Amino acid sequence: MSAEIASEAHGPTAGEYIKHHLQHLQMDFSFAAREQKGIVDFSLFNLDSVFWSLVLGVIGCFVLWRAARKATSGVPGRFQAAVEILVEMVENQAKGVIHNAKSRKLISPLALTVFVWIFLMNFMDMLPVDLLPLLWQTTTGDHHAFMRVVPTADLSTTLGLSCSVLIVCLVYNIKIKGLGGWAHELIAAPFGDHWALYPINFLMQMIEYVAKTVSHGMRLFGNMFAGELVFMLIALMGGAWAVSGTGIGLAIGHVIAGTVWTLFHILVITLQAFIFMMLTLIYTGQAHEAH
Repeated sequence: MSAEIASEAHGPTAGEYIKHHLQHLQMDFSFAAREQKGIVDFSLFNLDSVFWSLVLGVIGCFVLWRAARKATSGVPGRFQAAVEILVEMVENQAKGVIHNAKSRKLISPLALTVFVWIFLMNFMDMLPVDLLPLLWQTTTGDHHAFMRVVPTADLSTTLGLSCSVLIVCLVYNIKIKGLGGWAHELIAAPFGDHWALYPINFLMQMIEYVAKTVSHGMRLFGNMFAGELVFMLIALMGGAWAVSGTGIGLAIGHVIAGTVWTLFHILVITLQAFIFMMLTLIYTGQAHEAH
């Protein structure tokens, strides 16, 4: 799995290998290559995360479109049955959280799209660590070219998704309660409708919105980043054995650890997609309710 380490006798150290794989393909808005210096830098973006997110989004939409186009009223095939089970699961979860049937016509498909899209982005972590980065380096002719292929292991992606959910919640707050009703709720809840409590209520409401949005994105990012890092550590075991040619235990450990973590990670990527989808439903459902 660790192609870079195995290819050169004097390859990078373990720390350099991991650092290289954790670096995004970053560019500014004139598409000139740049490297982020600070914790937050809005003058550049991670081109690899944007590219793979768009590609996987198109694939997810195509799969769902294909299922809808080929759907029949008779006995469904395996593909149609699998998609129908997924759609029914999302619809049942939406009914339990959002009691407004009109709202569910938009929110249920949104939640389905979120689940499929995030699952596909998470699934990129199941590919060999060095496969796509090595193909990119070969294509560009630059042995040091950066490429990360798991969009959900990028905090900018997950926070972008959670901020999108926040916008949907704000829209439904205004749509269901009216601008005046929602504005009154911001200052009258949760401690009561009294002028002396208005500043405290408003502060608590802002803290709630920020906390929900940040935790929504951080939860997905943290799990996927950790999973990606574990795969890199497992790759280093095989790379160390390939370079040294000794220590058969490293090779055996590489295979066993890789297999066990891959099987466990299948559950993780599915569960994280489901959790993000459920929180999307819960937060939009809360937007329909008055304090």
